[in-house]
Amino acid sequence: MYALVEDNTITKTYNNPRGMTIGDVQYPQNIHSLWPEADLNAIGIYSVVYDDTNKRDEKWYTNTNQTLAFAGGVVTATYGTAVAKAIADRNEVDGDDNPILDDNGNQVVTKGLKTVKKELFDRQAAGLLAKYDWYVIRNTEAGTSIPSAITDYRTAVRAKCNSMQAQVDGAADVDALAALFTYTITDGVQSKPLGEWPTDPNG
Repeated sequence: MYALVEDNTITKTYNNPRGMTIGDVQYPQNIHSLWPEADLNAIGIYSVVYDDTNKRDEKWYTNTNQTLAFAGGVVTATYGTAVAKAIADRNEVDGDDNPILDDNGNQVVTKGLKTVKKELFDRQAAGLLAKYDWYVIRNTEAGTSIPSAITDYRTAVRAKCNSMQAQVDGAADVDALAALFTYTITDGVQSKPLGEWPTDPNG
């Protein structure tokens, strides 16, 4: 991004090089690639410097819009303080604190991060189990025994799903929740607090 600075004030920003009139002079687009930065600065054109110090992972936080400022011969784009996304479900109400109802007369609920993640685990577990549902169907319809490796795997998947959901429920705040999903390396081994799904017996 570029910014045009006139009288120490940012008067225009633009993403792509363009020709423009500054004062009484018409400048072509290609000055952005041909001129040194110092020469562009001399006529008021600055490349914007991005300061991501306050930017947080958007999976967990809502970032502010960037604010542009000109100081010390530099145009800087900075974020304000990010706000953590809601970790718990929220019952929606109107301006008078009355419940907002859906078409079925139920109060509208906005899911928090904990519910979103637990539902994700449910879907993942269902996908892992579905691969071997046919063993269960065959057992029900024909009485054919289910291999112990498959039974053990399906039991382990359900247990792991319950375990991860319990860890999510136990997270005190957004940072604690995010940490559950964050991989670290210890002694050359990469892992995350949530662990991994059981190993498929058939690879």
